[in-house]
Amino acid sequence: MLRKLVVDIEPLKSSASFRRLWIGGALSSVGSRMTSFAVILQVYQLTGSSVAVGAVGLATVVPMLIVGLIGGSLADALDRRKLVLATTTGMTGTAVLFAVLAWAGNQQVWPLYALTALQSLLLAVDAPTRRTFVPRLLSEQLLPAGLALQMLAFHTSVMTGPILAGMLAAAGGVKVIYLIDALTFLVSLYAAFRLPTMRVEEQKTKPGIKSIWEGLRYISRNRIVGGAMLTDLSTTALAMPFAILPALNALNFGGSPRTLGLLNAAPGVGAVLAMVLSGAVGRTRRKGAWLLGTGMLWGGAIACLGLTDQLWLALGLLGIAGAADATIVVLRGAIVQSSIPDQFRGRATSVDFVIGAGGPHLGNFRGGVVASVATPSISAFTGGLSCVVALAVVALYFPALRRFGSNADHPGPDLGGDKQNSQDDVSVSDKN
Repeated sequence: MLRKLVVDIEPLKSSASFRRLWIGGALSSVGSRMTSFAVILQVYQLTGSSVAVGAVGLATVVPMLIVGLIGGSLADALDRRKLVLATTTGMTGTAVLFAVLAWAGNQQVWPLYALTALQSLLLAVDAPTRRTFVPRLLSEQLLPAGLALQMLAFHTSVMTGPILAGMLAAAGGVKVIYLIDALTFLVSLYAAFRLPTMRVEEQKTKPGIKSIWEGLRYISRNRIVGGAMLTDLSTTALAMPFAILPALNALNFGGSPRTLGLLNAAPGVGAVLAMVLSGAVGRTRRKGAWLLGTGMLWGGAIACLGLTDQLWLALGLLGIAGAADATIVVLRGAIVQSSIPDQFRGRATSVDFVIGAGGPHLGNFRGGVVASVATPSISAFTGGLSCVVALAVVALYFPALRRFGSNADHPGPDLGGDKQNSQDDVSVSDKN
C-alpha cells in the first residue's frame, strides 16, 4: 500500500538519459534559486530600494512573455538537443558573468538587470524545449511519474536554494553563489550532451509568425489541450494568494515577519509532500477528472483561507493549496504532452510555459487590487470561489478533458468533446 503512495522512481531506473537530465535539472534549479536570491540581495544592498528589487521581477518576466512563443517555434523546427545545448551554454556564460561582476566589485545595478533579462530570455527558449524531452525518453505510462519527479526536484530547490544562498552569502558573499550556479549548469550541460538526437519526429515547420499561429490554432481546436491550459490559467489568474499574504498576516495573524515566513513557506512544504506521495497521481487513468478536481481543491483552500483567523488553519490550507498546485502541474503536463503530435509539441509546450509564467503574476495583481479596494480576506475568498466556479464551467464546456483517460485502456490524444470536434482536430493535424 505504501509503495503505491510514494513517488514512483521507475523513470530514473528505466532511462539513463532521463536520470542524467533529472539530476542536472535538479542541481541547476538549486543554483538558479540561489542566484535569484543573490541578485535580489545585491540590488537591495546597492540601492536600499524595494522598487529597485521589484524591477528584478520585471526583468525576469517580460523576456519570458515576449520570447516564450518564439522558443516553441524554434523547438519544432530544429534539433531540440542542439537547441538546449546552445541555451544551456548561454546560461552558463551568464552565470559566469554574474560571478565576474561580483568578484570585480561591481557597484552598478543596470548590469544585474541586463544579465537577469538575458538569463530569462534564454530560459524562455530552454524550458519549453526541455519539456519535450520527457515524452521521448519515457513511455506514456511512466510520463506522469517522470513529471512528478521533476516537480519534486523543483519544489525542493525552491525550499533549499534560498537557505543555502543565505548561508553562502553570509560566509563568502554573492560571488560564491554565482560561481556555484555556473558549476551546476555544467552538470546540466553534460546531461543534455549525452541525450540522443531530438529531431522532430514528424513534419518540421519553419520558425516564425506562421509557425506560432499554426500552433495557437491547433491548441484552440484541441479540446483536451485547450481545456487543460484554461484550467491552469483559471487557478493562477483567479486565486494566486502570495501578493496578499503580507496584508493578511497583518490583519489576522499579528504581522510578525516570522509568521509571514511561515505563510510563504507552507505551499512549498505541501508541494514537496504531495510529490513524495504522488504514486496515486502517477498511476491514475482519470487524469482529466483529477486535474479539474485538484484545481477546485486549490480554489477551495484559498477561499477558506480568507475565512480564517487561526494561524494553524491558514498554514494547513496553504499547504493543501501547494499540494494541489504541484499536482495540477504534473497532471496538466501529462495530459498536454500525451495529447499532441511531436510536430506541435514545442509550440504547445511554449504556450503552456507562457501561461505558467504569466498567470501567477496576473493572479497576484488581481489579488492585490481586490485587497486594496476591499480587504485581503475578501480578496482570498472571492478569488478562490471564482476559481471553483470557472473550473466548473471548464468541466461543463470541455467534456473531452473531463473524460480524458477514463474511457480506454490507452488515454491517447482524444481531440474533441464530440464527433465534430474530433474530426476538426484530426484534419488540422493532417494538414500541417
